[in-house]
Amino acid sequence: MTAIRIEPDLQHKLAILSREAEDEVADVPTETSIQRGLRQPTDLIYPAKQSGGGTTRLFKVLQTNACRYACRYCFTSCAIRRRRTTFKPDELATIFLQLHHHRHVDGLFLSSGIVPDANTTMERMLATVERLRRRAGYQGYIHLKLIPGADYEYIARAVELADRVSLNLEAPNPERLARLAPDKEWTDSMWTRLRWAADLIRQAREEGRRAARSLTTQFVVGAAGESDRELLVTVARAQRELGLWRAYFSAFHPIEHSPLADQPAEDPLRALRLSQASFMLRDYGFSFADLPFDAHGRLPRDKTPKQAWAEQHLLEPIEINRATRHQLLRIPGIGPRAAERILTIRRTTRLRDLAQLQRLGVRVAWCAPYLLLDGRRPARQLALW
Repeated sequence: MTAIRIEPDLQHKLAILSREAEDEVADVPTETSIQRGLRQPTDLIYPAKQSGGGTTRLFKVLQTNACRYACRYCFTSCAIRRRRTTFKPDELATIFLQLHHHRHVDGLFLSSGIVPDANTTMERMLATVERLRRRAGYQGYIHLKLIPGADYEYIARAVELADRVSLNLEAPNPERLARLAPDKEWTDSMWTRLRWAADLIRQAREEGRRAARSLTTQFVVGAAGESDRELLVTVARAQRELGLWRAYFSAFHPIEHSPLADQPAEDPLRALRLSQASFMLRDYGFSFADLPFDAHGRLPRDKTPKQAWAEQHLLEPIEINRATRHQLLRIPGIGPRAAERILTIRRTTRLRDLAQLQRLGVRVAWCAPYLLLDGRRPARQLALW
């Protein structure tokens, strides 16, 4: 890697503010990463998966790790004694442009602690982005976090400048948020700001103006006693009312000297199952009523939510050569891209064995129990490698 020359004081800031941005989730975990016990990369360059395949390298950083709030789960909580530092907009913009010029990063993921208030925090973040967009002419990817409680004008400017905006709800409702962040207000300062952003994005699209392409949020999982049902009720509402593109789920892990330091860490597999259920709602045509909760509002851990649904509802095998797109998306192991490939290849080819499906991107070990291939049950399941 080409050496990037950064002043010692800025190097120190960068080490702190990139490391403490790691709890901002930019990707969905995989079962492999969970089994290996891997957490998100702590380097300042984060390889995030793209929805269409491949990865993009994000410079993931905080504008400041100082914060006025004493959130019980958070690195930046004012209740925890730690070294505080802040990037000036010119400093952060310069570092990013050097990284981008040397082709080390493809985009910026900018978040921040909140100090002294929401508007001042957003002013600094927007000033950083303004320097990139207006002064330097950078037109690449920027994900900008919205600050709870910020005034409308700041939300509007963020939507105008960024490619994606997000605001972390952290909890599914006001009651759960009170356990995590007693100083924060859920309905007005958080949900309403997400609604503002959604309306601004929709209006810009209707008028043909440039604006953020998508809106996301994030939840802390397992710190406030919330059920999977509670979380996904809110996700379903946000998808329906706000056009939410994605919900990210961060499995709680205790932070030394925080009020929740003695609380056990949440199983990362729970965060993965929640992500999979949110995709069922967004991409697979399932309704909230289809989600396989148990009597306590929990999703299964030992299988995907789609597998759990299929075990209860796909009682007769589906002929792969005649299935509609809707039917294909109900089968475990078949995602939207694989379904489209199946529909395309069926125009010229009969699908008769699992090897054909595997080449189309299907997880054949998952789907085989639910299929007919040209009128026959699959003779065997291929190992995945």
